[in-house]
Amino acid sequence: MDITLSATFLPHTDPEASLAFWRDTLGFSVRQDVGSGTMRWITVGAADQSDVSIVLAPAAVDPGVTDAERETITAMMAKGTFAIITLTTPDLDRVFRDLQSAGVEIVQEPTDQFYGVRDCAIRDPAGTLIRINERR
Repeated sequence: MDITLSATFLPHTDPEASLAFWRDTLGFSVRQDVGSGTMRWITVGAADQSDVSIVLAPAAVDPGVTDAERETITAMMAKGTFAIITLTTPDLDRVFRDLQSAGVEIVQEPTDQFYGVRDCAIRDPAGTLIRINERR
């Protein structure tokens, strides 16, 4: 099989805050911004990875989601347990200092993990847990 990743979806609760975080803080390029108000789908991606995108989408808007499921999703987002994504960088300590200076919510400082990676963890404005690994 010849299968690659094209896009993944992460929830947002505030499109402007998500846009500012992913574009201005993390430096991702905006590829598409459709909809209006809280019903916006914003596609971002790393400048050097034009074939992989992250779609920042309104949380739990699918008509098949029940009110109880919506409440569960909202609660999990607030705890940072609904969505996780892992990013990579060649210089974790520099990126961490920049994120810390920008006032990003820090979950874990750079750490050498027992499973062989060095990483840190932060949260985006919607509560998504973002792990950043150092490329080795």
